[in-house]
Amino acid sequence: MTKPSSNRKKAISALSNNSKPSASSAEDIFDPEDPATATIMVTAAEVEELSETEERDRLHLERKLERAFFEAGKALAELRDRRLYRSTHSTFEEYCKDRFGFERRHPYRLIEAPQILQLSACGVSADVGDL
Repeated sequence: MTKPSSNRKKAISALSNNSKPSASSAEDIFDPEDPATATIMVTAAEVEELSETEERDRLHLERKLERAFFEAGKALAELRDRRLYRSTHSTFEEYCKDRFGFERRHPYRLIEAPQILQLSACGVSADVGDL
């Protein structure tokens, strides 16, 4: 692996000193012959804290979403397990695509959601791939 050019070091030190690059230092930030040495400047934005009311509303809405995912997952699992789609579709995937517009993997993610929510409520950390 090659050692970074001294131009890159100059650009980084100029940025770390909170000075804006001048027209001449713009060449130090990007070397067209070696694009891997480019420096990206990012401006940080201050984030406003939530009020007590906003925090309470956020938690309330998050719980509603969790319940909705839980209920949707349980309903889809029952539709699948009892094959309640069989009068109109030959497969669960076709049924979900036609009825709800779900791509092949989405209904299974929703079915897994209640299991994940139950595990997280118990304090157990799990990845969807673990279930």
